[in-house]
Amino acid sequence: MIGHFFLTLWIGMNKTKEIYAHDTIEFATVAVRFCQTLEQVRELSLRDFVGQMLKIVPLLYLKAQLLPFPESEGDMLPAPQVSEEDYNYVLMGVKQLLGDADEYLAVTDPEDLHTEDTKWQSVAEHLADAYQPVRNFLAVYQDGVEENMTDALWSLCEDFREYWGQAVVDALRMLHRINLKLDNDEEAYD
Repeated sequence: MIGHFFLTLWIGMNKTKEIYAHDTIEFATVAVRFCQTLEQVRELSLRDFVGQMLKIVPLLYLKAQLLPFPESEGDMLPAPQVSEEDYNYVLMGVKQLLGDADEYLAVTDPEDLHTEDTKWQSVAEHLADAYQPVRNFLAVYQDGVEENMTDALWSLCEDFREYWGQAVVDALRMLHRINLKLDNDEEAYD
């Protein structure tokens, strides 16, 4: 299935459209790995999951930064492919794996520590919030309808700027902390 996906991309690479641009294809490659890892989270150990996410998430962010922003109005964007059940499957899988490490207190300004601007956030929710638009993009991209692909790329870029880019940055920060804790706990047993 994925082999066919990349064959379709390769055939279209000679075109000059944004949907076939080198940066778009590289993003799609990383996005497939990101989505597969989240979809298979229940099969991974905590250490393996965190280790993989620490490699994939920065690449996903970088490749999203490099995406060409197509001119589009989003008129040909098909209905989202990720259902509420799909979203919750990813969310709950990550939440269960991370356990107590999932939630953290988010403070953007130290003066807000005891105000209403301080709130609990979830690494699982950040990752699921990124999964949804990325997986929707891949589903449309895989279908190969150019007008839909262009609109899906436009929507992905717009959503990245407005929302899921920050979500993956926040998730990465906490995944780094979880990884340090895992390393420190391992050293305690040596």
